[in-house]
Amino acid sequence: MTERIYFPQPILPPEQGRPQGGRDAVKDLSFADILARQSLKFSRHAQERIARREISLEAAHLERIEAAVEKAAAKGARDSLILVDNLAFIVSIRNRTVVTAMDEKSMKGNVFTNIDSAVII
Repeated sequence: MTERIYFPQPILPPEQGRPQGGRDAVKDLSFADILARQSLKFSRHAQERIARREISLEAAHLERIEAAVEKAAAKGARDSLILVDNLAFIVSIRNRTVVTAMDEKSMKGNVFTNIDSAVII
């Protein structure tokens, strides 16, 4: 799975049921199928930032962000900074929505405000 995707269009849920199975079943799915299985949403602002900054997200990134959101939710977080490799995401944990996204270049010298937690994956 080396497909990369940019989010110029809204992410829509699938019309059919979600595939069943464990980790082996994921190997047989396309990137679009994996994206549809994610319970995360991307705000319009986040989609614009991903497209403008040409951030490429892979299925592995989405899975790790989802896991970080689960960890933050378990601790009672509301708005979290999630660091994945050289990418940063501000996520509304309650809404399960990625609010904005930054690459390494955009993160440098930045101050992150209005967050109550950080998850580094």
